Amino acid sequence: MCIRDSHRDLSSRTEVYEGVRTLLRKGGQAFVVCPLVSESEKLQTKAATELAGELQTEVFPEYKVGLLHGQMKSDEKQASIAAFRAGECQILVCTTVVEVGVDIPSANVIVVENAERYGLAQLHQLRGRVGRSGIQSFCVLLSDAATDESAKRMDALLGTNNGFAIAERDLEIRGPGEFFGVRQSGLPSFKIADILRDGPMLELSRRKAMEIVEKDPKLLSAENRRMGRVVEEKYRRQLLETVA
Repeated sequence: MCIRDSHRDLSSRTEVYEGVRTLLRKGGQAFVVCPLVSESEKLQTKAATELAGELQTEVFPEYKVGLLHGQMKSDEKQASIAAFRAGECQILVCTTVVEVGVDIPSANVIVVENAERYGLAQLHQLRGRVGRSGIQSFCVLLSDAATDESAKRMDALLGTNNGFAIAERDLEIRGPGEFFGVRQSGLPSFKIADILRDGPMLELSRRKAMEIVEKDPKLLSAENRRMGRVVEEKYRRQLLETVA
């Protein structure tokens, strides 16, 4: 891949889109990833639709702007991708539905709005939507990197194209999240261990735990009964929700 990455503040949005226009004039095509506004796919769809309308009427009226999001029917998604691939539209506003499985060799620029809202691994996948034909391509991360964490994450992505290194850095900065529930970032409730530093020890502990569960899945034996009570007390609500 031949991708030039850059991180720009949201205040530079107009300038960034002027750069996109220059590439379009030369026959290029652009992905624009709409901002991640919430965990709701419906709200994300609304954001994508609104952004597509804004770009079509106010920013790029001379070009055709397409739309692609997860709430579209399968045939609608295919039609949207086909139109973009055929050059019938020059800009495709999309959600992270394009993160994997979308291959448009002629696309040579991707702009990610509010990039600070995404995980590093996800941004890396989005970056991979361009630069697939060997031509010079561009990935522009528009963000409000107001916090140290946001700045670190943007710098980490721009510093390497190695997916494994990016995933490790993402884990280090954001934390692994919850084992139960939906929280996707933050530190787990380890009192002593560090998930990165103590990886081999944690893996050994995991294997031992799996051996115990295989032999005594309900933790009813005399040697495991106390451990079973601790697990039940700590994760009672989550376990009930998982079973339900």
